[in-house]
Amino acid sequence: MHVLLTGAFGNVGKSTLDALLARGHSVRIFDIDSPQNRKYAQTLKSTSTEIIWGDLRNKADIEKAFHDDIDVVIHIAAIIPPLADKNPRLAEAVNVGGTKNLLDVMKTQKDPPSIIYTSSIAVYGDRVKTPYIRSTDPVDIHSEDIYTQTKLKAEALVRDAQIPWAIFRLTYIVSPDKIQMDPLMFHMPLKTSIEICHTKDVGVALANAVTCEKIWGDIFHIAGGEKCRTTYEEYIGTMMEIFGLGSDLLPPEAFSTGKFHCGYMDTTRSQALLQYQSITLEDYYQEVRKKVSTWSWITRFFKWVIREYLLSKSEFYERSYKISLTH
Repeated sequence: MHVLLTGAFGNVGKSTLDALLARGHSVRIFDIDSPQNRKYAQTLKSTSTEIIWGDLRNKADIEKAFHDDIDVVIHIAAIIPPLADKNPRLAEAVNVGGTKNLLDVMKTQKDPPSIIYTSSIAVYGDRVKTPYIRSTDPVDIHSEDIYTQTKLKAEALVRDAQIPWAIFRLTYIVSPDKIQMDPLMFHMPLKTSIEICHTKDVGVALANAVTCEKIWGDIFHIAGGEKCRTTYEEYIGTMMEIFGLGSDLLPPEAFSTGKFHCGYMDTTRSQALLQYQSITLEDYYQEVRKKVSTWSWITRFFKWVIREYLLSKSEFYERSYKISLTH
């Protein structure tokens, strides 16, 4: 099949591209022109891909991607946190405006393609006290989170576009190639239930969906399954241990106790149709151990320097520290 893949050079995009090519699909890529993306594009020269450089905010750029028949569009491209939090206007313009532009161009085609849109578990809002989430559960339409707002608006645009659609709400996605420690890590309460999904499994799910007739007009969860479930406290402790920093490196007061999304997702239907769950949480931990094995022993010598650096990024720790000084 002929697939148009937006955001192909992002984390999930790369996994989806690999899975699509492994299944013999012809893929047209639509992504931002950047030195990093150009470098990765060089690795695709011997594959059945075509690259259209462009910006979702520019409808003329999108039109260039539809110069012949496209069967299915997989729309992954989006501005995600923490950039979405730092630049809400950009998040709105790309996530909502860009999705509208894409749908508008799709509807002008002689035979409009179907669209698979990747949304987020964030649309359910705070589920710390009710961690088990079904796709029929109500969404958090009153959320003050910018990213959540843009995802809900984009979902509505997709459902109302009058073309075949499917919405995949993705859980907490992990990759051994995308291990980052940014301030966002402190915004999740330690007691939060999380269910990870490896980026490769997400790619398989999206690639298998292209030829699955039973997905259209419905909303599905994409998550790793029961063997990918834990709590954020256990997860962050294990990761710190793997990095050679110790599971008790970061104090509880460094983390938020407020609202945050995540939970355990019901994936009964998506797994039955798409057969994508293969990598467990322990498998992922093993990948990370292998990835950091050459330098994790070094971090042990700089443990306290790293601790202070990380805590300097936590607004919650800074707040608790200031409070303690006043008492």
